[in-house]
Amino acid sequence: MPGKNLTRDEAMERSQLIATHSYEVTTDVTTGPSTFATRSVVRFTALGAGDTFIDFIGDRVTRATLDGAALDTSRFDGARLPVPGLTEGEHELVVEGVGRYMNTGEGLHRFVDPADGEVYLYTQFEVADCRRMFPVFEQPDLKATFQFTITAPAHWQVLSNEATPQGVPAGTGTLDGENPVERATFTFEPTPPISCYITAVVAGPYVRFEDSVETRNGTVPLGVLARRSLEQHLDADNVFAITKAGFAFFEEYFDQPYPFRTYDQVFTPEYNMGAMENAGCVTFAEIYVFRSAVPDTLVERRALTILHELAHMWFGNLVTMKWWNDLWLNESFAEWASTTCQTEATQWDTAWTTFAISEKTWAYHQDQLSSTHPIVAEIRDLADVEVNFDGITYAKGASVLKQLVAYVGEDAFRDGLRAYFAEHKWGNTTLADLTRHLEATSGRDLGPWVAAWLETAGVNTLSPVLEVDDAGTVTAAAIEQKATAELPTLRPHRIAVGAYDLVDGSLQRTDRWELDVTGERTELPQLVGRARPDLLLLNDDDLGYCKVRLDAHSLATATEHVAAFTDSLPRAVVLGAAWDMTRDAQMSARDFIELGLRALPGETDSTLVRILLSQLEAAAGRYVAPQHREATAQRLADELGRLVEQAAPGSDLQLQLATAWAAAVRGEAGVARLRALVDGTTELPGLTVDTDMRWALVTGLAKNGVLDEDELAAEGARDRTASGAERLARARAARPDAASKQAAWDSVWRDTRLPNAEVVATAAGWQRARTPEDLRPFVEPYFEAVADMWDERTHAIAEAVAGGFYPHPLVHQDLVDAAQAWLDGHPDASAALRRVIAENRDGTVRALAAQAFDARS
Repeated sequence: MPGKNLTRDEAMERSQLIATHSYEVTTDVTTGPSTFATRSVVRFTALGAGDTFIDFIGDRVTRATLDGAALDTSRFDGARLPVPGLTEGEHELVVEGVGRYMNTGEGLHRFVDPADGEVYLYTQFEVADCRRMFPVFEQPDLKATFQFTITAPAHWQVLSNEATPQGVPAGTGTLDGENPVERATFTFEPTPPISCYITAVVAGPYVRFEDSVETRNGTVPLGVLARRSLEQHLDADNVFAITKAGFAFFEEYFDQPYPFRTYDQVFTPEYNMGAMENAGCVTFAEIYVFRSAVPDTLVERRALTILHELAHMWFGNLVTMKWWNDLWLNESFAEWASTTCQTEATQWDTAWTTFAISEKTWAYHQDQLSSTHPIVAEIRDLADVEVNFDGITYAKGASVLKQLVAYVGEDAFRDGLRAYFAEHKWGNTTLADLTRHLEATSGRDLGPWVAAWLETAGVNTLSPVLEVDDAGTVTAAAIEQKATAELPTLRPHRIAVGAYDLVDGSLQRTDRWELDVTGERTELPQLVGRARPDLLLLNDDDLGYCKVRLDAHSLATATEHVAAFTDSLPRAVVLGAAWDMTRDAQMSARDFIELGLRALPGETDSTLVRILLSQLEAAAGRYVAPQHREATAQRLADELGRLVEQAAPGSDLQLQLATAWAAAVRGEAGVARLRALVDGTTELPGLTVDTDMRWALVTGLAKNGVLDEDELAAEGARDRTASGAERLARARAARPDAASKQAAWDSVWRDTRLPNAEVVATAAGWQRARTPEDLRPFVEPYFEAVADMWDERTHAIAEAVAGGFYPHPLVHQDLVDAAQAWLDGHPDASAALRRVIAENRDGTVRALAAQAFDARS
């Protein structure tokens, strides 16, 4: 669409021409099921004479005036309306139009609850989708006050960034185009000056729970909301408790009062992300409303997400990036701050262990793709932003910020932040503004640190190099640092090295040294002259951002005694090193699977169990050599089934193992056990076959081709909810026969009406191939259609389809060649789409190397 992709240069030019002051946004959501009426009154100052444009993605602009004079609405191109002939001074721009509801999780999303037929609306505006709801100068540095006036059904909850006002009766309207509904108009107070992407509107018959929190500026009302059909599953008290802990921690740490006047948290359907930090009105995905038993790792993740979005109220909302190249700082800071808060102010005092297990694994994966980029990324336009919500922006950035805290000192870091907020509140900043304050409080020159860690890409690998005499005494020891030829930067690392010995059957740390690793080789004299430890662990305590290797002796110890660690963090670091070695074709995938299976029994760290189970699935499905794949997959399924039976009844481990086993099951015996659990003819002590567990078991049966359409339809009838519709779509797509795979493909590629959540669910089921060859018929159609699909869909849907239907299980050189041929033949395709294709190609190349190593082992 012409003008849809705003560039950095265009944004800079516009912010040099105009300064925005206020918006009055009026929207009527009772005009029918497809479109809504919207109007913006924008007051701004022109800093000189010139031409500009206002952004709006909608059906049409019906009327526009500048200082009372009509503008030519025929020049609206579907994304921009030109605003020509500005003269220096104050102006008022009025734009009226017709917006369109979305089913993609972007703009103003409309959802009809299959449980009761109720309509729910919510907005999602980041990166640049508030222009889908109202005309706006869509860029983060043009801050203004926003006053929303919403006409909606009188019985609805209507929320925005300010407290909900009393509705004024407004006659009747319609939601479905036929039946009348009593309306009310809700006129909110103006917000403080904020960026447009953090404004919000939520409307519908949501159920609301209320509380309040005492802050430095007085009492702030709190709300927690969800759809009516989820009311019984919403544990609002827990959400309030975590929120209050976050308020107290952040106000003290930042030395700034909470900057807004209300704080609502709304769990919304068909949400694309985990959550969004709208000012005073945070929206969350409904995966955080637990309608069935969930592992502890998800409860911990919800708490982290609550704190992440709350941290954004200060870092991101009170002080906002000038342009999207500092998106990393916005998100990395929230990751660091929320993990710090979770560790110090909640029951999850080992949150940094969880970060090491989960977030860093994501970062390392992203940092080894051809699409990796420096933490400070070059953001030329909005398309660049949309693909940079990745492991570099979030997890690597937070890892590096953690190092920065240690580098400048925690007190200096805190004091620098306080000075930063005090100077820049309600403004826009760059990285240089933050580092200037940190340099002032710490006395350190951060230029070299920024250059080494923020302006270069890639992850370094640290390996131990030992010489040991016949008596087992270390005669020489060093750490070698390596980088790739493509990304050759060697960085300074502050790490710990741990020496572990088997003592009475457990691996106990007998020595620990903390040191700086620089250059290609760093001597380790602390080891010289002592007996070689049973296991030498680089980056013990996970202080540094780096991959580590295990020497042969340590790897042998780990393989035999991985469950013997007395703490989960060193076990996680060892398993992470083994996983990196597997992915780098330095350890057999079958050996890794045996190591992982030994680590699972009795493991109490819920996140470690989750990550390890996903790695075992990936190793068996993609990294094991083809000639060993079937036997390994069967062994994994059998062992998971055995471990389920041995796990403590009702434990977190049992719950996660059961879900993983259901996904891995194959063969008549395993299928029979699944069927018996679904039918209720057998039980597993402690395992409740609730709604979500039943769907996990049913999907396992569907993947094995033993459920027909009538049986699946009956399962859908048992769960007439939005989640049930998604689970049904996934189970249908998981069936291995060619007709089912084709039907799943057609439902997404040939029909644009499928909501975003069902697109994702269908893709997840489609990927569950009984054999990789089941997906070979789709390789050619994929590359033939993906470019047109990308151009026709919104970004969220296009990314879900392009990534979700890339045939990952088919690890074959033919797929690599097809991807490369497409990239060579489409040099002008969207950079975001080229990135999706290139990253998936990279994954197949890596898997082929791992398979070759496994075949030789």
